[in-house]
Amino acid sequence: MNTTDIEQNNPKLLSNPPGGLLIWIVIYLELLTYGLAFFSLAYYGSIEKDLFHKHSQLLDKPIAVVNTIILLTSGFLIAKGVHFFKYKQNQKSGRYFTLAMLFGLTFLVLKMIEYKGKINAGLDMDYSTFFMFYWLMTGFHWVHVFVGIIILFFVRKMIVKNDSNADVLDVEAGAAFWHLCDLIWLILFPMLYLLF
Repeated sequence: MNTTDIEQNNPKLLSNPPGGLLIWIVIYLELLTYGLAFFSLAYYGSIEKDLFHKHSQLLDKPIAVVNTIILLTSGFLIAKGVHFFKYKQNQKSGRYFTLAMLFGLTFLVLKMIEYKGKINAGLDMDYSTFFMFYWLMTGFHWVHVFVGIIILFFVRKMIVKNDSNADVLDVEAGAAFWHLCDLIWLILFPMLYLLF
């Protein structure tokens, strides 16, 4: 089955962006929200350069690097899962979704380990402006990854059951939300852990 066959079997592919218009509205709103947060972080970082530099050195860069690799790998796995779904290889697609969810859970666990270390060291939101941004931005992202795993769970369930309701737009919408989590982290990581 080639790409043309896939498009002919599912005319929704021809009229919508991947995942449909609604998920892209959500993605643009999320990016706008994070964009404002990134701008604010950069602004306050320029005002309190020394403090932001000093406090960014207190972050766990090795965990952040591992988490970056984990999320990029999970994004690749989801892309493969969508690919196999489009070619009607549902069981294979489901396996890729399962692996991506496991990587997502690993990200969440590592982040919780990092959070525990910060709390034990007294580096909470009230510690400084930098840590206020750190907790708000990474915490909001953590929630996104958690929600993303739930979305992937239900999409995977439709896929492996060969549910007639499993539509390529639903699968792509779940994947698009997951890639949003990747994208946000790819901006968060250098801004919080490397920029200052």
